[in-house]
Amino acid sequence: MSRYTPLQRFAALVVFTVLSALAAVASIVPSTDAELLLAKAAVLEPVAIDLDHALLPTPSTYVREDRFQRGDTLSSLFARLGISEADAQKLLRQRELRQLRPGTIVAAEVRAAGDLVWLEFLASREGYVRIERVGPRLVASERHAQIVTRIELRSAVIASSLFGAADAAGIPDSVAIQLADVFGSDIDFHRELREGDRFSVIYEMHWADGRPLRAGRVLAAEFFSQGRRLRAISFADGYYTPDGRNLRKALLRSPLEFSRVSSSFGMRMHPFLQSWHAHKGVDYAAPAGTRVRAVGNGVVEFAGRQNGYGNMVVIRHDSRHSSAYGHLKAFGRGIRAGARVAQGDTVGLVGQTGWATGPHLHYEFRVDGVARNPLSVPLPAGIPVAQHDMDAFRARAQTLAAQLNLVAHSQVAALE
Repeated sequence: MSRYTPLQRFAALVVFTVLSALAAVASIVPSTDAELLLAKAAVLEPVAIDLDHALLPTPSTYVREDRFQRGDTLSSLFARLGISEADAQKLLRQRELRQLRPGTIVAAEVRAAGDLVWLEFLASREGYVRIERVGPRLVASERHAQIVTRIELRSAVIASSLFGAADAAGIPDSVAIQLADVFGSDIDFHRELREGDRFSVIYEMHWADGRPLRAGRVLAAEFFSQGRRLRAISFADGYYTPDGRNLRKALLRSPLEFSRVSSSFGMRMHPFLQSWHAHKGVDYAAPAGTRVRAVGNGVVEFAGRQNGYGNMVVIRHDSRHSSAYGHLKAFGRGIRAGARVAQGDTVGLVGQTGWATGPHLHYEFRVDGVARNPLSVPLPAGIPVAQHDMDAFRARAQTLAAQLNLVAHSQVAALE
């Protein structure tokens, strides 16, 4: 007698059949996407290509750009742009090309044979000059440039000089000059910079048609020099510390923007008299013709020739402070006794008049009529942010300080 009923045998048969089918499917279905792709059959079909219509036609004109370099000639520039000799001669007769300055990028559309379609360049701070073909003639016109101002954040590390560090970081020279002016009363850029000093700066950059045009004003800056940390925040027409103190002193530390001290304050062997004398000022070595600026607002007390000083200017700044500038080659425009001057005005040019063995500036700083060392004497402070402006200043300072922190942290991370 059988152990299983007919119903049980039927159920076992059904289960066996289902399991066998599942096993068969599992063995043929790809287990991965790659196997699934391989399982599909690729069908290759030939496609006819019409070579006469597949290639792009040769352009009838070309647009080229080139920079007008210092020492360049217009003829060599036109040759690099592919302009024919005939059109180059026509261009040379265009008065508008007198506005072309070294460093300017010039664009031109030229036909394959060298015929000029148009030429364009940025001629002024806000305008383009365009010279284009109208029939057989070349006609010049001007159009307004669309100026866009963007904010740039940069940082740099001093290797040898402020300008060298700025160049390496892609910071414009005009920004470096502003930095020297902003921090000039606290940092002696002639003597105090050291390798490893670093700075961060936020400044405006003006763009025209997608190209950098010129740098604008420094908005904020930070300088680390010999363990000191200095910050400058722009507000109104000045620069202030984050707590509102004026960074610009009432008097500048140096009458020259960049130079080196060739003779310090104190006793020295006089190079002209060949004997020991008290040197009551500081000598700055600089090329003849270098601009000499007034260190502060004041009234000219003397402008003329004075014995060994040669051409000399003396400025009275207030009841206690005065400054003197000697060996000048020439006087600044309007510099005469009784004339009023503002800080930064040109008082004269570096020269070699009087008892001088070479071109340099002799500079004296006097307090109550007594000569003091200009490099170390305490300078009177400028006017701080007015109390009624402090809320607006603090809001601006907080925003700019946060951006400076971001730049500074990025710089430190890069150094590490």
